[in-house]
Amino acid sequence: MQYEVFLINLDPTIGHEIQKTGPCLVVSPDEMNENINTVIIAPMTTRSHEYPTRINVKFQGKNGWIVLDQIRTVDKRRLVKRLGKIDKIVIQKVKDVIKEMLVD
Repeated sequence: MQYEVFLINLDPTIGHEIQKTGPCLVVSPDEMNENINTVIIAPMTTRSHEYPTRINVKFQGKNGWIVLDQIRTVDKRRLVKRLGKIDKIVIQKVKDVIKEMLVD
C-alpha cells in the first residue's frame, strides 16, 4: 500500500486544505498500514505550481503534483479505490523531500 495512489474522500476540510475526493499517495509504511486503521497520505492535484515541497508527477496520463506540504492522516474508510502506483524515480523524490522537510 505504501507509495500507491488511492482515490480518497478528503471532505470535510477547513481553510486552504485540499478538499474533494481525489487521488492521494499513501506515504505511511506498510507495517503501520497493516496494524492501525489510519494511513498517512499526501494529496495529489493537477492545479499547483512549482514549490520545494511539491513533486511533479505524471500519473494516468495527467501531469500533476504530489503536495507534501499537505500530508495528513486519514481513516482507511476514506479510501474509495486503488488507482495505481507511482514509479521508483518519483518515490525517491518523495522520500528525499519528506526527509528534508521533517528530519533536518
